[in-house]
Order: sequence, then structure tokens, then C-alpha cells
Amino acid sequence: MVCAKVEIMIELTRIKELKGIGDKTEKLFGRLGIATVGDLVRYYPRGYDVYDDPVPISEAEEGSVVTVTGAIFGRVQVSGTRNMQVTTIYVKDITGTLKVIWFRMPFLRNTLAKGGVITLRGRIVNRKSGIVMEHPEIFYPSAKYEEKLHTLQPVYALTAGLSNNAVMKAVQQALMELDLTKETLPDEIRLKYKLAEYNYAIRGIHFPEDKEVFYHVRERLVFEEFLEFILALRRLKDSNEKEQNHYPVKKAPETAAFLSQLPYELTGAQKKVAEEISADMAGASAMSRLVQGDVGSGKTIVAVLALMDTAFSGYQGALMAPTEVLARQHYESITNLFSQYGIRLGAELLTGSMTAKEKREAYGRIESGEVQIIVGTHALIQEKVNYKNLALVVTDEQHRFGVKQREAFARKGGVPHILVMSATPIPRTLAIILYGDLDISVIDELPANRLPIKNCVVDTGYRKTAYTFMKNQVKEGRQCYVICPMVEESEHLEVENVMDYAQMLQDELGEAVGVACLHGRMKQAEKDDIMERFGRNEIQVLVSTTVIEVGIDVPNATVMLVENAERFGLAQLHQLRGRVGRGRHQSYCIFMSASRSKETKERLDILNKSNDGFKIASEDLKLRGPGDLFGIRQSGLMDFRLGDVFQDAQLLKKANEAADLLLNNEKEWLKKFPKYEGTSSVII
Repeated sequence: MVCAKVEIMIELTRIKELKGIGDKTEKLFGRLGIATVGDLVRYYPRGYDVYDDPVPISEAEEGSVVTVTGAIFGRVQVSGTRNMQVTTIYVKDITGTLKVIWFRMPFLRNTLAKGGVITLRGRIVNRKSGIVMEHPEIFYPSAKYEEKLHTLQPVYALTAGLSNNAVMKAVQQALMELDLTKETLPDEIRLKYKLAEYNYAIRGIHFPEDKEVFYHVRERLVFEEFLEFILALRRLKDSNEKEQNHYPVKKAPETAAFLSQLPYELTGAQKKVAEEISADMAGASAMSRLVQGDVGSGKTIVAVLALMDTAFSGYQGALMAPTEVLARQHYESITNLFSQYGIRLGAELLTGSMTAKEKREAYGRIESGEVQIIVGTHALIQEKVNYKNLALVVTDEQHRFGVKQREAFARKGGVPHILVMSATPIPRTLAIILYGDLDISVIDELPANRLPIKNCVVDTGYRKTAYTFMKNQVKEGRQCYVICPMVEESEHLEVENVMDYAQMLQDELGEAVGVACLHGRMKQAEKDDIMERFGRNEIQVLVSTTVIEVGIDVPNATVMLVENAERFGLAQLHQLRGRVGRGRHQSYCIFMSASRSKETKERLDILNKSNDGFKIASEDLKLRGPGDLFGIRQSGLMDFRLGDVFQDAQLLKKANEAADLLLNNEKEWLKKFPKYEGTSSVII
């Protein structure tokens, strides 16, 4: 009993109770979603600094994070503008000389001016003058590096004003308070799958002694994360099967007439999926269906047909998009179609950035039933929105539709049909597990009028040629994306690197070409503004992190250049590639890799040879190795805290097997582990 109380206290104890955390720091942690000590121990590192042995300067490869030791050669230089001062030194060993730069740190001049031997750890990039180490960590004198040699130091996602060190110290304190008797998995499951104990795992994920410990503890936590998710899906599926169809939707003759007027014919796969959706919505139970289709396969028109049938049956339908820009694009596309083909249905746009008056007026039209199709973001499920008779919700995988959303809509009336759209190519064996509560349809054909994207995998020596090619495409009126991974020790550095790259590209392409950058630390309104300007061709080249992965449809964009392509999973690269090839012009994707390894070249060559997302995803599963875990998050699908659907495919299958075992003996293990009762709450 005492142990249970201790655990509850930790879960509910405000983070402010920890030593050194005052009101200001508590608010900073709050920005990261950390309110309690329990939240803090589950705030896992997003990566690790692995402190390996120093390498000779001649072996420092572009794109890698390395440690070098050498003598400071020549004088320290500080140049640039007041807002972007650059400190430069040269470090020399017996194999060569390396240029080293720091951004906005002019005060380093005093330390570095002493000269002598120094150890530096940082990323190697390729600049006009050759390879450069950017913004490295300094160990001066060099002997200080030995303290960190062969260790893994956690790196946390941060917010402005909160340092990595501050998070580390808070986590260390929190771990000291953990209930040492706690275990959340039944022994038979933990032993069957050779999983670490909970307390060992939770400590080890924050401060692993070595790589082997990291792999072992991560496996335990990912397994449990998947298990909770799968159990939640099973419960959701059970509840779905019991939901009566309150909104029988029939095929509308107006929808058929609209379809016959379109200047193209649906593919066989689109027709098949449209039939499956129609049968569901006319059936005895409420629909819960996933439509899985590769980028460019034509999922949107299938969703629009379902929305039209719903509206012509006398009900309302909603389409929920992940960003305001995409919501606006969907809205404009639907209203233009309706106008062009004389479809007498009312559509409404509802987003968070609308004024209070605009929202009030939209709420009125929605509640009265004056509009039948509502397009928006998460604003669609806010409390103030009341629907007259919402019968269909179309969403995407970014808005994983779980219990809370379903209940939110149910409170506004009956239980609507749910249609989830996914562009992520997941092999069917995994899709059945991940979308266990949904029936699955696949659109596995591309429209005949789509020009296949031309791909090339190149090394960094091709960069100048790539820029010239982009410049020529812009002259022809086209637009380009440049994607940078930019995952570094500092969130600030991520921003500076994207900005720095954009400035460098602006210099390279000339003032006649509009270049802008986009990154995760921008406010949503700022992101939306840049995306909209790119959509209007006011910006010709957009330099971005992977925030661009879902968010905008620009048919005029024909070039996608991915820097450091070796640092992404193949499935994610394929998703990024899907930003181009959406219009009538030939599109190109350039995968640029700094790695010289044979394995990397073979992996990227799969993209070079195929535009088939499902084939690529299957190959991606085969090629993933544990070493990839120290790179950037590979897929981000489903937003698990730790798990990666592709990386951890085998663990996902084991967790699915364990769910079967537990549910077959449900009453017995629920008595011991009540945390799993009502597990459906984990889906949000």
C-alpha cells in the first residue's frame, strides 16, 4: 500500500517541488508538456551524444559528428554582422588542418587566443572553402574530454530559456524518488520476451551506461508503449462494432452525375475503395475505415465523393486537416469543384486563426445546417462548435482518431462515420496491427496522367550542379524545396543552420530568386504565411526542416533537394518526395548524401530505382539496423514517445502477440495490473 502511495505522489507531484525549479522554470517545463514529476521521467531524450575516440583530421567526413584533437593554428578571427558574428579558428594535427567556426559566440576569442592543444566535438559540413566543423563543443585542456569518453549523454528537446543541463539535473532528482518496487508488466510477459525491469529501464533510457544498455532498456519501454497502444485499439474496435449506424448514407445520383463530368476517370483502385466506403456508410454499423494510398494516388477525390453522398443524404460531413494552410487548400479545392460543376452544397472553413466574429458566424451556419461540408483543423472539435447532424468525419493519420475525439463528436450528436486517410506506405502486416480498430482499404494505383518523378542519388560534389539546375527550373517558372535534417545539440543551432543555409543559397542563386526558410521553432502563423506565399509563387525556393512533410500542396513545385539524405529513413524520404510531382510538369528529386559507406549508397539507391512507396517501405524494414537509433527520428508515424513503426517492426509484432495472450486471460492480469484497465485512454 505504501509503495502505491509513493507512486501516486510522484505522478501528481508538481515539478516545482524539485530542488532548483522556481515559478519561471516551471513555466518553461510547462511549454514542453511537463507539469509533474511523472511527466518528467517519461520525457525521454530525443537522442544521445556519443563520445567516441578522436579521429585524425584527415578522416573527418562531411555530415558526421566527430571529435578531433589538434593545435590551434594562427590567430582567432571574429567577423560578420552584429546579429550573426562568426568566430573562426584553424586546428592542425599531423594529418591535416581543419577550419572551425562558432555562431554568435565572440567571447570565445579570449579563451581560444591562449593557443595550445584543444579537443573539439562537432558536425562536419561542406562550405565553399571546403569542409568546416560548425559550432563544436570545446574541451580545453584536452584532458577534459577523457571524462566523457565512451559515454552517452542524453540530449532533450528544449524550449527557449531551458538548457539541456537543467533538464538533466531535474531528471536525475526525479529518478531518485522512484518507487523501486514498481513493475508494470506481468512477469510471464516480461520473461517471455526477455524485457528489462521497469525501474532499470526508466533510469537506463535517460542515462545509459553504454550502447548495449540503451538498446536493452529502450526495447522494454517501446514494447510497453506498443502494448498499451494495441490494447487500446482492441477496446476501441470492440466499442466500434457495437455502434449502430445512426446515419445511413446512400449513393446520391448527384454524386454520380458529378463523377461522370470529371475530365478524368477514376482508377480501378479508387472505384473499389469508393464502393467499400459506400457499403460501410449504408450498413448496420458506423463506419471506421482507413484508406491507405501512396502520395499522388488520388485519396482526396474519394473522400470528397463520400462527403457529397453524406450531404445529399441530408447530413453534414467534416474534413479535418493537419495545418491551416492545407485546410484552406482543401476548402478552396472543394468550393471550386462545386462551383465548376454546379453542385449546390454549402461548404464552410473553420480554423483557429479566424477572428471571433468569423468563428461566431461560422458556428451559426454549422448549427443551423445551412452548410453541409465543414473543412478545418482541430477547431472542428472545439466545445463551441455544434453540428446539426454530423454523419461523417474525414481525418488523416496525423490526427489519429481515438476515444477522446470520438467522444467529443458523439457529445455533439450521434456517432459519426470515421474515414482516416494515410499517405504513409506501411506494409499490410504492420497496418493491420497499427490500425486494428479500422477496416483497411488500399489505393494501389497511380492515375495514368501522373508523370513519374525522376530521381538521382548524388554526393556533395554535385551540389553546384544541383543549384544550377534549380536556378534553371526557377527561370522556367517552377519552384523548389530544399530539406535539411539539422538535428544538433542545440535547438537554437537547428534554426541558425536552416537560416544560414537559406542565406547561402540566396547568395548562390541571386537576388532575382526568392528564398525563404521554414523550421519548427516558428510560430504557426509565421509558418502558414510562408507556406501561403510559397503557394502563390512569391517564394521560389523554400529551405525547410521536415515540418514541410505534411502541410501544403504546390503543383508548381518540381524540384526536391534533400541534404544529408542518409540521415532519414527511406519511408520518410519517400514522403518528402511526395511534395513534388503534383502538377503537369516533370518533377525531380535529388537525394544528396555525405556518407561514403556502401550500405548507405545501396539503401538510397532503392529510392533511385522506385517511386512505389509500399515497395520502398518493405525494403526499409529489411535494411534498418540498431545503429540507426542514434540518428534522427526516422518516421514519426503515430507520434509514439519512443517507438518507431519501421525501426521497431519486430517489437510491434511481439507486442501484438502479447496483447493476444493478455486478453485471453484478461481478468487475472487486470487484478494485478489495473493500469491497463480502460487502456483506450492512451489514444489521443
